[in-house]
Amino acid sequence: MTTAAIIVAAGRGMRAGGGTPKQWQPLAGRRVADWTIDAFRMLPGVARIVLVLSPEDRAAWEEFADGDLILAEGGATRDQSVRNGLEAIDNMGIIRVLIHDVARPLVDAATIHRVLEALETHPGAAPALAVTDALWTGAGGLVTGTRDRTGLYAAQTPQGFRYDAILAAHRAHKGGAADDVEVARAAGLDVAIVEGHPDNIKITLPGDFARAGRILRGKMDIRLGNGYDVHRFGPGDHVTLCGVKLPFDRGLDGHSDADVGMHAVTDAIYGALAQGDIGRHFPPSDPQWKGAASEIFLRHAVELAASMGYRIANADCTLVCEFPKIGPHAAAMQAEMARIMGIEPSRVSVKATTSEQLGFTGRGEGIAALATAALVAE
Repeated sequence: MTTAAIIVAAGRGMRAGGGTPKQWQPLAGRRVADWTIDAFRMLPGVARIVLVLSPEDRAAWEEFADGDLILAEGGATRDQSVRNGLEAIDNMGIIRVLIHDVARPLVDAATIHRVLEALETHPGAAPALAVTDALWTGAGGLVTGTRDRTGLYAAQTPQGFRYDAILAAHRAHKGGAADDVEVARAAGLDVAIVEGHPDNIKITLPGDFARAGRILRGKMDIRLGNGYDVHRFGPGDHVTLCGVKLPFDRGLDGHSDADVGMHAVTDAIYGALAQGDIGRHFPPSDPQWKGAASEIFLRHAVELAASMGYRIANADCTLVCEFPKIGPHAAAMQAEMARIMGIEPSRVSVKATTSEQLGFTGRGEGIAALATAALVAE
């Protein structure tokens, strides 16, 4: 069946603080809305995603105008915003629809699938958690009574429905509903309760950002890559290693500037991204890269990582050679590599070792380099 998701992002959410609607505030390196949107983008079977935006959020309208989202204008109330989102996909052949609050960026795929499975046998379904804490009433800072928690649930989203039924329910509703389950029940639709998830919190108050950040960091996507390169000695009066020119009685042969250390780090980043190696992106058969500065390659790898949603956590490079001596220049190499990658020098390691006069490096025929890079999803 054809499924759509409606993400309601038109609210102002100022109780969360920060002076900006909470959906546009940063959370673990991205905006709240970015986490929420991607949760549905990554779900196979969700054919359409509607983002309901406030007319005041002009920057968001411009940002998402040419993307893969359908944009709808929010109303004065949540239920009006949802109806506008539903109307935006009318006559598109949608069978099921998931309606989700943008302020729930931690929704997991398993919860969404439980909602969809329940829609096979019910016109509506929604995730919830059974209330397990004692319930009080209070006034003036004092407890005034208790309430029975039997049969009580804390509602979550996404709330799922058969599209035609929930559209008709919203068109008939007088307005002012707390959520879409209330709208559905007012129209006589049965709504199944499915198991929610404790992490599927709604960001409402300033402290919720810290809690959501801790949860996201616990689920952090970390990638590792390794790189290896080698270049033989040839004519010249210097070698370039990790961006630093070292006077020497020979140079290194290569299509580019033969910076073996920078090449190894670059390939480590490409490897972590599963994007091949330098040769894939800068073919040695292309004459424009003859003698090119390896900084071009490294910058490209870092920019590619950023475009895929990753930042460089750290990089470690080991140069293998008998000479020239690396130790006196290691700090400068560290600083230059950090500058190119846009990270702190403390996140870059450059060190050297010999091969105990064994192999081609031991015979002084060239220099090898090994590197590891760690990438973290933003």
